Amino acid sequence: MNLIKPKFWDQNKLSLLSIIILPFTIITQAYNFLKKNKLKYKSKIKTVCVGNIYIGGTGKTPLSLRINQILSKKFKTVIIKKFYLNQKDEIKLLNKYSKLITEKRRKYAIKIAEKKYELAIFDDGLQDSNLKYDISIACFNSSVGWGNKLVIPAGPLRESISSLNKYDAVFLNGQKNILLEKEIKKIIKKINIFRGVYILKNKKKLNRNRNNIVFSGIGNPREFENLLSKNKIKFNQSLRFADHHQYSKKEILNIKDIAKRKNLGIITTEKDYMRIPNKLKKNIDVALIKIKIVNEKSFIKFVLGRL
Repeated sequence: MNLIKPKFWDQNKLSLLSIIILPFTIITQAYNFLKKNKLKYKSKIKTVCVGNIYIGGTGKTPLSLRINQILSKKFKTVIIKKFYLNQKDEIKLLNKYSKLITEKRRKYAIKIAEKKYELAIFDDGLQDSNLKYDISIACFNSSVGWGNKLVIPAGPLRESISSLNKYDAVFLNGQKNILLEKEIKKIIKKINIFRGVYILKNKKKLNRNRNNIVFSGIGNPREFENLLSKNKIKFNQSLRFADHHQYSKKEILNIKDIAKRKNLGIITTEKDYMRIPNKLKKNIDVALIKIKIVNEKSFIKFVLGRL
């Protein structure tokens, strides 16, 4: 099932609907509590987990790839991604840029990794009660933060904000947000906070002299659209689909028909492109996006100091 987040999740104030649903968060909280004291497996090799407590669109996959790129200079690395049928796009993306192991259980994957690699980077998995990591990093999108601060289903959080004290660092992706950083420090004073910015790798290859139609089915489509605008890539229409949406032939032909009638180019994300039927990929431009770590030397020092 692909998720379309309700708008009230990201409101800064409590909505009536979130208050009505609030009692149901007890189920999530109880589940998290039961997992808390479960015996966790500590791998024989080094492990870094890049995850989130906010559902979707926090930049953990591009950050995982960047960390892998950095650490592969010192270790024999692999990325581990739990297999979900509706997340084949992320698996394809990770496999394109790194060595990848994907299994239905992360514990199975790390056992495989131990036979061949020195360090495993987990894309997602902070809430996996079966594993203990050497480094755990919780990602947020700096423009969205933690929404209404409530746990599922009343809000967008997998765990309460106080759970951040279990993790080694918080990583904020996007524009600088001093207020969010101060809020985090109020909750956990000694938490390490790092930041990354989204970079459009192939902006010179995208046509800036024409207008475009943009479409995406990702966790945070607004961030993608803002990045295009920041790089002066013009578009006058944006279509948003559910995260990990599997595009049908009809949907892509409809987008192409709009583009033809209005004389527009077509742009989507690399993850979305992987979900388009191969025969229909022609004349669709792909925006290649990566994370640039702000003050990367400090981040590398932090990571290596804990491995």
